[in-house]
Amino acid sequence: MPKFLFIYHGGGVPETPEEGEKVMAAWGAWYEDMGAATVDPGAPVGQSHIVSKEGHVENGGANPASGYTIITADSYESACAHAAKNPMVVDGSGTVEVAEMIEM
Repeated sequence: MPKFLFIYHGGGVPETPEEGEKVMAAWGAWYEDMGAATVDPGAPVGQSHIVSKEGHVENGGANPASGYTIITADSYESACAHAAKNPMVVDGSGTVEVAEMIEM
């Protein structure tokens, strides 16, 4: 079954412990809903850097990554359906970029 990489853009750090508990509960419910499709739940990431032929930029570019997850799905449609239920997408605080991982 194909693997898909979810790259998160946006989101934020909870401002209170209560908000943090609410956010973690939403993510936990989302992972539970995906069940065995979750290959690697991933993690948030720190400040991204862009490296190109022109040099190194520390600001992460126009839309820096904020985390990742790897899942399995039958198709892009199925993977995107999982991504559409992501807590950041549901609350409007971020987006999920979906890319199929190519076996080498």
